[in-house]
Parts: sequence; C-alpha cells; structure tokens
Amino acid sequence: MVLSSAPSPIHLPGTECFIRPRVSLADFTSYRVGGLAQWYVAPRNWNELQATFEWFRGQDLPLLLLGAGSNLLISDRGIPGLVLSTRYLRRTHFDPETARITASAGEPIARLAWQVAKRGWRGLEWAVGIPGTVGGAVVMNAGAHNHCAAQYLVSTTVLSPDGTLEELTPDALNYSYRTSALQGGNRLVIEATFQLQPGFSRDEVMETTNRNLQQRKSSQPYDRPSCGSVFRNPTPHAAGWLIEQLGLKGYRIGNAEVARRHANFILNCGNAKADDIFRLIRYVQERVESHWSVLLEPEVKILGEFSLI
Repeated sequence: MVLSSAPSPIHLPGTECFIRPRVSLADFTSYRVGGLAQWYVAPRNWNELQATFEWFRGQDLPLLLLGAGSNLLISDRGIPGLVLSTRYLRRTHFDPETARITASAGEPIARLAWQVAKRGWRGLEWAVGIPGTVGGAVVMNAGAHNHCAAQYLVSTTVLSPDGTLEELTPDALNYSYRTSALQGGNRLVIEATFQLQPGFSRDEVMETTNRNLQQRKSSQPYDRPSCGSVFRNPTPHAAGWLIEQLGLKGYRIGNAEVARRHANFILNCGNAKADDIFRLIRYVQERVESHWSVLLEPEVKILGEFSLI
C-alpha cells in the first residue's frame, strides 16, 4: 500500500486523544514486523473510545482492532484505514462474593492469571503464558493446558462502530477451537467477566500457575519474536509434530526460521520481513499438504498484501 505525504494528526474534541497518521505497526506486534497504519489511535478511556468511533462513523475507512498484537502478521506494505489499539484500556474489578473478575479489553491475560492466583482462585492458571490481552482471548478463544477462555467466560461487553453496546454470553459467541463469532468483525470487546473458583490455598494455585509457565518456557521458544503457535492443530496429530517429521526445524527463508525447539513456531531471527514469515508459512503448508495430505490452517491472523516472490 502506497500512502501519500502524511496529513496532520486529528485531535478528538473534548479529549486528549489524537488519531495519528502513518504509524509503524512493527512496534505493536509480537513479530516486530509490519508497515504503516494509515491512521492509528490508542484511546485511554471510555470517553476517548466513544470519540474515536464518532469520528470513524464519518469516514469511509476499514477498521482493524489491535490488542497486544501477539497473534498477527501484518504486511510490510501496511494497513489502510484506522487501526484502533486497546493497549491502554486496562481496569480490573474483583467481586469476592461471586468470585468473578471483570477486566477491560487491554488487560494482559497473563497478568490477570497471576492476580487471580494470588487470591487463591482457580480458573486462569492456564493463561499465565499467553502473551495476549483479555479482548484477544475472548475473540479467539485463547487456551492452553486443555483449558480455554470459553470455559470461564460469563459475559463480554462489545461496542459496534455505530455506537451500539451489547452484552453477550458464550452461547452467543459460537465458540469453537481458537475462534468465535467476533473474529474478523468490527465489534470491539470492551470488557469481559470470568467466573473463578474460590477457596483454595494461595500457595497451591500460585504453584500450579508457575508450573504451567515453566512448562511453556521449557517447551516453546521465547528468546526471539514470534506469534506463538502459527497453525491450528489438526487431528489426530499436532501441527508441530507433522512439521517436525519433515525435518523442517531450523529451515529459513530470509531471517524467518522454523523454531528448533517447537516446530509450530516461526521466529523472527533478526530484521525479518513480514514477507519472509509469510513465505515460510506457505512453504510449510505446501510441504505438509504434499506429504501428509493435511492443509494446516493458520492460527495467526494474516493482514495486508504479501508477496511469494
């Protein structure tokens, strides 16, 4: 995407928030790649969020909702339209009577897991190693250790671009493995409420949470930028096993590499381009399909224009 010279930032009336033009998205994704957003905004509160959507309704632009950027591959050519980041929308409320926690969309799900564990509440131990936000976890039904967000979600509040607020239950979200009815849409998760299980020993829950974290660190590469698991696991074999059997660990295209520790990770080994990562994803898919007759479905969300050349 080729953009003309940058216009001036847009000040949203009644707020301290600006919609900024031509902002690099590489700083906002865990892969550390990505071109320019045509427009970028990161509201810090409900007033700024409402003002953003009021401005957006008067534009003819696509909308990309961005949380922690941990499950995204964004093109080197950038993204047209408005990129709205929830990174500053952080608030948590614990209800000791019901053992429920309500958290804003930008709250890191891993930090929430520790906060819950310190209260001796069970339910989020699985989330401790997930590098995403509450909003992202709700949208993609994040999970680990045989648990997932859908199992604990009570409800989520979402905001549509027309200003409509809805409170949705898991039944309305059509949850399945790593996806929901919110994926690919323009409804923004504002907050979510989870049901936990109280009455356990703080030390016991903390120990389980820490054990889950250490297990992830020992089996998955965290020393280089990545998006986590690249492909959804087909049945009966895991994606990483299918890739590993083809001897693809360590295979590189440019500075993108199939991780040696876990074959379902693709790493940015230093100044990789988004195109490098994209081409490596396609190469792995082709090899697995040719040998195993299985088409691996990406778990990572791929946005923008890419080149296979």
